[in-house]
Amino acid sequence: MTVKAFNELYYHAQLHKRVHKVVTYDPFFYPLDSIHNWYRMYGKRGFLQYQFVVPFQHARAAMREMLGLIRQSGEGSFLTVLKKFGDIPSPGMLSFPRPGLTLALDFAYRGQQTLQLLNELDKIVIQSGGAVYPAKDARMSAESFQSFFPQWKQFAQHIDPHFSSSFWRRVTTPVTQSQKNVGATL
Repeated sequence: MTVKAFNELYYHAQLHKRVHKVVTYDPFFYPLDSIHNWYRMYGKRGFLQYQFVVPFQHARAAMREMLGLIRQSGEGSFLTVLKKFGDIPSPGMLSFPRPGLTLALDFAYRGQQTLQLLNELDKIVIQSGGAVYPAKDARMSAESFQSFFPQWKQFAQHIDPHFSSSFWRRVTTPVTQSQKNVGATL
């Protein structure tokens, strides 16, 4: 309810604020920085950020399905950012940007309810040929990561064997049938 009320107030407040002026880049690109401790609006459990990209040809259907699923779940996002990625291919083996639309959402963390929603959103992203942004991830399954980034094995050949991260161990472990049936958890 608070997300809906906040969005309504913010939308109507912006309608009357048509001002043409030059501003520095900090307040323009980082508007939340002007709100002291903005992250506390998500409560004591914090939030998970979820950002995905889907190809243009599947974007409309995928976005519609995902927003419907979010609405049905009762989850909401205080901050949502929609961007368009161009068609310049990235030379990186694990690059997230690719031609399509990307949407970033912040969800208050409500435990298993939130994790289940994100797992369902992952399925839609996979079906659409897209990817979830690993730099903003806190719970992506190995199966999902390996679908989003099929060149991960090639990339792994270039990793220093004396270096590892909990993220890399989580997303590159072999996926067993029991993991596929249960789904990802934190």
